[in-house]
Amino acid sequence: MKVSIVVTHLLGTGHLARALTLARAYVADGHPTTVISGGMHAPQLDSQGVELMQLPPLRSDGVNFAQLLDQSGLIADDAVFSARSAMLTEHTQSTRPDILITELFPFGRRTLAAEFVALLEAAHGLPRRPLICASIRDILAPPSKLAKAERTDDLVEEFYDAVLVHADADVTPLSLSWPVSDRLVDKLHYTGYVAPPPPLPHPDRMGQSEIIVSAGGGDVGAKVFDTCLAAAKRDPKRRWRLLLGGRDAAAKSAELMRAASENIIIEPARPDFRQMLHHAAASVSLCGYNTALDVLQSGVRAVFIPFDAGNEVEQGLRADALAELTGIAVLRNAELTPDALLDSLDQVASAPPRTPRTTGFDGAIETVRWTETMRKAMP
Repeated sequence: MKVSIVVTHLLGTGHLARALTLARAYVADGHPTTVISGGMHAPQLDSQGVELMQLPPLRSDGVNFAQLLDQSGLIADDAVFSARSAMLTEHTQSTRPDILITELFPFGRRTLAAEFVALLEAAHGLPRRPLICASIRDILAPPSKLAKAERTDDLVEEFYDAVLVHADADVTPLSLSWPVSDRLVDKLHYTGYVAPPPPLPHPDRMGQSEIIVSAGGGDVGAKVFDTCLAAAKRDPKRRWRLLLGGRDAAAKSAELMRAASENIIIEPARPDFRQMLHHAAASVSLCGYNTALDVLQSGVRAVFIPFDAGNEVEQGLRADALAELTGIAVLRNAELTPDALLDSLDQVASAPPRTPRTTGFDGAIETVRWTETMRKAMP
């Protein structure tokens, strides 16, 4: 079966990373899969074996998701949106996928509703329409108004066969962050968490006994990195490694290294980051979906500093849930200082070791199995 997954990441790269993990699972099961990406290029992510189609890229203006910028950093104009919509429609009409998955929409990306609706209408207009699913993470940004949730229900009812919730219903049911209506509940299917296979230890033991600091693949995290630089200067006995994401990561890393103390390494985000966590003394990071799963799978001690700019609550809810586990601490941005960070690191260092989790992460395989069964049952 042919599969199309449509995703636009606007700030970090977590949405695209999760879409690529799903795509690799489909490819491994023999299904040609295309990921149609509408966000900025993210070369650090693994797209091996997956056909990656790039739309004219967009990103948010910081945490202002209502204002989208083009690749040049200018406010995107109508021509950009028209080109994106035309590419999505043409691809659907020419490829005729058997399974179509929209990542996050209609639970988010409302500024891109016109192109998603055009895509969905094109899919419904095919001689044999695909199985159409929405793909969402464990915790969503709660709707600011009930009308937004009702509009989501309308779109799901009109266009979608199912909503794939990539979580464990017993741990993070969708109702924790979203008003689940009677119209929506019957379309929910919990797949389990979507994560790549557990990483093996690094063959060169990279990251050994280090404090590894990361902030995903986007341009957020400046306060975290600045605080870690100051904390590292007060902590000369440990080596700190800061992994920068986003645009111009190489140039920013080189600039910061010029003033860094001897116990600090600063470099762009690395593809072997997950392997390095096996050997680290601790991880300091935001608490996005993918990073949280990396921490659970590796067993590394961790201090989460959930992203909360622009009234974001998703990462805070996730971090609070994970802080119930041994060896994990949460530090809010409002409380983030070098001393507070060092105290949190001492706290997790004194906790008993955590065993890496090996179960509950087969959401990609479950998604392939379930959607394949559902598609075969369609007329």
